[in-house]
Amino acid sequence: MSDELQPQSGAMVPVAADLGANNSVVVSPVSTTVLTAQAPASLGGNPLPVPTPSPLPVIAAVVPPVSFPVPSPSIVSSKTSAVPQFTAENPPKDSSGKPDYPKLSPAEKKKILEAEKIFQQGLSTIRDLIAPSSMEVSFNHILIDGMFAQSFFVYTYPRYIETNWLSPIVNFDVTLDMSQFIYPIASDKIMKTLKSQVARFQSSIRMSQEKGQVRDPALETALEDAESLRTDLQRGQEKFFQFALYFTIYHADLKKMEKVTKQLESLLGGKLVLTRRADLRMEHAFNSTLPIASDELEVYHNMNTSPLSSTFPFVSADLTSNDGILYGLNRHNDSLIIFDRFSLENANSVVFAKSGAGKSYAVKLEILRILMMGADVIVIDPENEYESLAQTVGGTYLKVSLNSDRRINPFDLPKPLEGDDLKPGDLLRSAIIDLTGLLKLMLGTISAAEEALVDKALIDTYATKGITMDTPDPSAFEPPTMDDLYNVISSMEGTSEIANRIQKYTTGTFAGIFNQHTNVTVDNGLIVFSIRDLEDSLRPIAMYIILNYIWNRVRSTLKRRVLVIDEAWTMMQHDDSAKFLFGLVKRARKYYLGVTTITQDVEDFIKSPYGKPIVSNSSMQLLLKQSPSVIEGLQKVFNLTEGEKYMLLNSGVGQGLFFAGLKHVAIQIIASYGEDKIVTTNPEQILNQQSQDRANFGAGQPAAVS
Repeated sequence: MSDELQPQSGAMVPVAADLGANNSVVVSPVSTTVLTAQAPASLGGNPLPVPTPSPLPVIAAVVPPVSFPVPSPSIVSSKTSAVPQFTAENPPKDSSGKPDYPKLSPAEKKKILEAEKIFQQGLSTIRDLIAPSSMEVSFNHILIDGMFAQSFFVYTYPRYIETNWLSPIVNFDVTLDMSQFIYPIASDKIMKTLKSQVARFQSSIRMSQEKGQVRDPALETALEDAESLRTDLQRGQEKFFQFALYFTIYHADLKKMEKVTKQLESLLGGKLVLTRRADLRMEHAFNSTLPIASDELEVYHNMNTSPLSSTFPFVSADLTSNDGILYGLNRHNDSLIIFDRFSLENANSVVFAKSGAGKSYAVKLEILRILMMGADVIVIDPENEYESLAQTVGGTYLKVSLNSDRRINPFDLPKPLEGDDLKPGDLLRSAIIDLTGLLKLMLGTISAAEEALVDKALIDTYATKGITMDTPDPSAFEPPTMDDLYNVISSMEGTSEIANRIQKYTTGTFAGIFNQHTNVTVDNGLIVFSIRDLEDSLRPIAMYIILNYIWNRVRSTLKRRVLVIDEAWTMMQHDDSAKFLFGLVKRARKYYLGVTTITQDVEDFIKSPYGKPIVSNSSMQLLLKQSPSVIEGLQKVFNLTEGEKYMLLNSGVGQGLFFAGLKHVAIQIIASYGEDKIVTTNPEQILNQQSQDRANFGAGQPAAVS
């Protein structure tokens, strides 16, 4: 808009709004937009408002000059040198005192509409943004941008149907669109139809009776239903509708989509809800499941109010049960996620998250709540994160290091579990297999010939203590130690190299930690093994020995237990330790044990040959915030949708996905104030708590446990 308008004597002053290079103006439908022109300085330099009445449709148009007469300066009184200032509060008025806004002629209106049409042709619409680049329609599926889609419809329902029967379909783990169309039918029309049906049914029954035919239960049931429905409609207790239900399944692989479709049809068929694929009508069926309220299939089924109410689709997955512990809040509906991991096929779980996402916080919360339910918990702690928790609940905290006096003998043998059908030699044979894996981890690569020598040496080592394959209960004997193995191997021919490598753990640098008798117990409710002070090269070995010791105790006494292995990727770096961990996870269910595997190095864990099998044998999974570098691999392993993938990338601390069996929900980890003080790993919170404890101690008050 020009800075100043130049009126001439007796001329018209143009009023316009120039809002860009295209001279376009957007008029809001919910407010009054005032278009102004700047009056010349000689007239006061004030804006001349032209209010646009509201409401109006939203338009973007070229506004032609709209003018109204302004008195010529020559006829203005010498006492009044300025034109009256028109504002929204003081618009120009006609002779009757009513607002006198400029009127558009039909030609001007036509010009504005033509300009609007031209302008709209150059704009991107919502259809342009969401439309696929290509679409190929076949007789039984549609290919849309590399994604296959297959639609089907429901054509019949059972006589009785349970409430919320659609919930398993809504929670089905597949990308799915569902559309429902409900058409109300006037009661007077359906009453006429029901009246004729009742008469027809009664006539058929009477004719059958007159002919002496056997009663037809189906006909009598139909008559009973028709009369009942007619009564309910007459009383206003029910309404009548026509109902259509359509589904569209999406998958990147056509064969897998066929498999998923059969699973869904089977799931519906189990409820006697029968479906058909919309062959030769795929495009119409696909359009019917788009959010455009267009029913192109028109496959209806008559329903009254009661069964129609059972098709309510707005349900969300939930994991709320009467038993178990609180894991968090369902982010979709704020319901509580209460679950008992021991109610699943197995009680194992995996926790994957990047550093700082809250995985240790979540696991410590679970431990605290599991202890309240009477279960025992054993933790392998690589970073001393569980020490305060152990102190708070009165647990046992064991530091395993070269300087510690805590020792575990890897040659210990378990006590046979009562009721186990074990033959003499089974426990010894199992122990030798585990020890062979441990020695491979300790000694590095050994050849097949050396492995055979090690196997013989282990058998002879146990024999020195009176333990043989014929011993019924080898746990009744004192087990050998690493020193005994070294002595046996040193006396054998061709084993000098192996003996030299073992010597490092008997009389060398690492002497004392793995070659003494066990002096720890796991009889407390919470046992924490800390390996933070161990050298990096000893950590995998220590974790192997600790896990083997725990496994022996678990097999000796049947009790509900949870074993937590933090930073499990350490064991996945070596095939022998990874194999041992997988075997532990696979056999844990038999001994009422749940194994929780935690790692932040998701990529290394999954790439291991035993990574995916461990995940597959864990019925519970917790995925918290992930980094972009690993999200693609996680998406393949857990079959995540694009929405779930991006949710994990953008989740906050303590937010993620919680899987339990076939169900999974978005979770928010929550804790009470007291729990938070116990389990927090936030350095700032810990420092503040320590400062508060010191202040309380100085004032003579008891220090808070944190």
